[in-house]
Amino acid sequence: MKRTAMELAALASAAMPGLDIVQAAASPDDPRAFDSAIVTDTDNNHWRVRAPRHSQAAFRLETEIQVLSGFTPAIRAHLPFRVPSVAGAVQIDGLRTFIYHQMPGAPIDLATITQAETQTIDDIGRIIAAIHKLPSAVVETADLPAYGAEQSRARMLSELDQMALTGKVPADLLRRWENAFEERQMWTFVPRVVHGDFDETSLLIDRNRAVGVTAWTDLHIGDPARDFMWLASTGSIEFRDAVISSYHRHMKLPADQVDLHLMRRAALAAEFSLGKYLMSAIHASDDAVIAEAQSMLKDLAADIDHTGGHDVGQQFWEPVATAEPVGISDEDASDTEPAAPSESAPVETVEEEDHDDTDDVQTDTDVESTEAQGTASDVDQVPGDNEEPDTDDDEQTEPIEDSQTADRQDGGAELVVHSLTDAGEIVRHDAPQPTAEDDDTQPISWKVVQENLRKD
Repeated sequence: MKRTAMELAALASAAMPGLDIVQAAASPDDPRAFDSAIVTDTDNNHWRVRAPRHSQAAFRLETEIQVLSGFTPAIRAHLPFRVPSVAGAVQIDGLRTFIYHQMPGAPIDLATITQAETQTIDDIGRIIAAIHKLPSAVVETADLPAYGAEQSRARMLSELDQMALTGKVPADLLRRWENAFEERQMWTFVPRVVHGDFDETSLLIDRNRAVGVTAWTDLHIGDPARDFMWLASTGSIEFRDAVISSYHRHMKLPADQVDLHLMRRAALAAEFSLGKYLMSAIHASDDAVIAEAQSMLKDLAADIDHTGGHDVGQQFWEPVATAEPVGISDEDASDTEPAAPSESAPVETVEEEDHDDTDDVQTDTDVESTEAQGTASDVDQVPGDNEEPDTDDDEQTEPIEDSQTADRQDGGAELVVHSLTDAGEIVRHDAPQPTAEDDDTQPISWKVVQENLRKD
């Protein structure tokens, strides 16, 4: 039941006998839950009257009384803003109406506040930071809820399932929100004491300074992004960024603890609140509000389809794949281990030795090129790709197979025949040598010779 400002003034007089009210004016508040007015007495004192419209709103008001009782004089003294204090209460139709001492300042609309001076914007960031740094005892004393990051995500997922069952939420929105809830990277915030209902209507501005905060009905420990939902409604990116910057500056957090997804979750919560508005209307069986909520959800879906909407993490986050080195096979990569030379260790001269030996091999190859061709004539026939090798001359086919393998390994260099003496010396032969059963006299590549030299 809606009450006028004069009716609220009468309730104030009943709650505070002897109060002589001379003026009453409506005050901005949540029109779905409360009726509010500012009344003035004969001594020019101002009082705020707040009456619930239904039992759920009454419960929220009772919760606020508990919250305000937790703001001890010591806590209030350290806050950079004023907090309401209760002056009296009266019960009517089973619901209690509360009267508060009116604080300086008044709420201003969002369009005006976005054009506020730099000092006002800094005040807003400082106030939100001060709320988030309140001791948890304020919440615990009032026996208010506390939600961790995963609990917050799970609760919203459960609410999403309930919304989907109604069939009244556009499918595109359901998918968008579900994808955001599944992006775990967004849900790693540090839970803090949050106001829960912070917006431009709960902020009191006096002479371009933010001086007070009202509407403490939803205080709890949870996602700090809840107190930034209202910024998702502003079209001024400069104002939004300035408030966030001021908030981070007054929080004084290390760079690695800054919540990088704060506004993404705030924008998501702002969209999701329309779905919660629909659910509350369904539970209340209010057809008019249900139709209004459905219309708002359709408009939101159309706006997102047209503009893309806010970034609420609708894309799954995946780690960036690291490109594999080009030109190295899996087998080579597993066998090769990069090694950095030690500054104190002497530089190896293997490269220099290899260079000298390679020059010798190149000289020998040039001299023996005609001899190598003559060697090829001693072979009866080189088996082709599709021909069977001569089984009667196995010993002659082995050097050919070795030669083909060596060519692939040494980049096509020709082989020079060597033999190993009993004294361990390597002797080069200018003419082809007959094969023998001893493996030491078989033709070998220069690479094998180098390996044997290093072993010795």
